[in-house]
Amino acid sequence: MLAQQLLNGIALGFHYVLIALGLTMVYGVLRLLHFAHGVIYMIGAFAAMIGILYLQLPFAVALLLAMVVSGIVGMGIERFAYRPLRGTHPITTLISGVGISIFLENVFQVMFTSDSRAFPETGITTSIITLTDSITITNTKLYIIIAGVVCLGLLYAFLKLTKLGIAIQAAAQDIRAASLMGINVNRVVAVTFMLGSALAAVAGVLVAINFNSISPTMGALPGLKAFCVVVLGGLGSIRGTIVGGLLLGVVESLSDGFMTDLVIDKDAIAFVILIMILLIKPSGLFGKHIEKV
Repeated sequence: MLAQQLLNGIALGFHYVLIALGLTMVYGVLRLLHFAHGVIYMIGAFAAMIGILYLQLPFAVALLLAMVVSGIVGMGIERFAYRPLRGTHPITTLISGVGISIFLENVFQVMFTSDSRAFPETGITTSIITLTDSITITNTKLYIIIAGVVCLGLLYAFLKLTKLGIAIQAAAQDIRAASLMGINVNRVVAVTFMLGSALAAVAGVLVAINFNSISPTMGALPGLKAFCVVVLGGLGSIRGTIVGGLLLGVVESLSDGFMTDLVIDKDAIAFVILIMILLIKPSGLFGKHIEKV
């Protein structure tokens, strides 16, 4: 039972990691809390649905379409909702993010109604994989784990081995100094939003397949939990985001399996854990300092 719940928690944790990576990258470069990230997660799932249902695309192509659409939407949000406010008070940009999130969510509710609907057939049949006599996993959860590992590997290679990735790291250390050294900061920021949005799209599509459900409000709770993961691991720390996401997923899974009599809902556990850890270590597990504004 314990091993089974740990495996389920790892799958759930990689789901949170894929969403939260975009948030932590954006904060690392701009020191910006990107509150519109949850809606991009939703847009990725709907883009894949449109690709499969209306454009008759194979699942792999529909997933790529979702990543491209989400990446473009992410760059658009940065260009029109955040860039004009760069340098203003953080509350101003935060409100702008909340506003664009509510706007896009309502646009999709008008287009597709607010009801949940089944995700279209992808050709992927849900099956149970038996690892041992007492441990099983569905193939859709296994895909989430594999996608998480592959995306983390590709992101690491991009950040360490490409000029643009190194430029993103430089901007994360000191965006003004990076600009003075000739780095195109606007380009770096746009690419950061694009990468984070594409990763969120992967999570949205795979979770929609796993639960066979999609709705315009599907990104609200995962978006909040992704913020918990980022703060828990340490703002701007990719390593902390990975650890925080897996930790949250495992704890939620264990509580769901072993503490069924608790009055508190398992979705609230993320916020309880966040409060407890921040009381002990306010900067998060891997945070170096707290910025005062």
